[in-house]
Amino acid sequence: MNTPFDPTPAPAPKRRSGLFTSLRSSFLTGIVVIAPVGLTIWLIWTLFGWVDSVVLPLVPNRFNPEQYIGINLRGVGVIFFILFTIVVGWVARGLIGRSLIRFAEQLVERTPIVRSIYSGTKQIAETVFAQSERSFEKACLVQYPRKGIWAIGFVSTQAKGEIAMRAETTSDLMSVFLPTTPNPTSGFLLYIPREDVIELDMTVEDAAKLVISAGLVYPQDAAAKAARLEAARNAA
Repeated sequence: MNTPFDPTPAPAPKRRSGLFTSLRSSFLTGIVVIAPVGLTIWLIWTLFGWVDSVVLPLVPNRFNPEQYIGINLRGVGVIFFILFTIVVGWVARGLIGRSLIRFAEQLVERTPIVRSIYSGTKQIAETVFAQSERSFEKACLVQYPRKGIWAIGFVSTQAKGEIAMRAETTSDLMSVFLPTTPNPTSGFLLYIPREDVIELDMTVEDAAKLVISAGLVYPQDAAAKAARLEAARNAA
């Protein structure tokens, strides 16, 4: 008895993942785990070596432990630098130290080229390392470079002085720093009306990670909140 012909092709057997595919997946997973740790260790090791090369030649030999141990101890220069910085800060906080710094700054102000370099460096250092107030308090969304395109920025302060007076607007202006990717230390300073600045719930640190990673590292809390809002919007 002849079996009737079935024109439907038989399903192709499923291919099992081979040994090479498994090894490749494990290798990529290992890279994801090792790369951040290795890069962090390499950067710290390189930074310590650079500080040692600058600081150790200035340290007298009798205070250098390498003269007694006979081996190169990376990081000794960093310790000397930290101790020296603490001593300088302690002296600068006293009456004599403030007087000396004021006298030195008066001398620097009389030197044309040195004056510009010193004043700019001092302003940057005070902004970055000031303990009294933070540079940025809020992350925000602004429409840049045109309406309909959104960018992450950092709110610093409200516009004051001549900028607030001469701006042709009746609303308050907020100074917003718009960072670039992947280097958030460079960017643009924008003065935007308060009503056009949307403050975000995420922290400044999370927003900075989002900028540095070009949108790949999304804050988990913000992602969960966005998912809830999207689900509520779909349900409505």
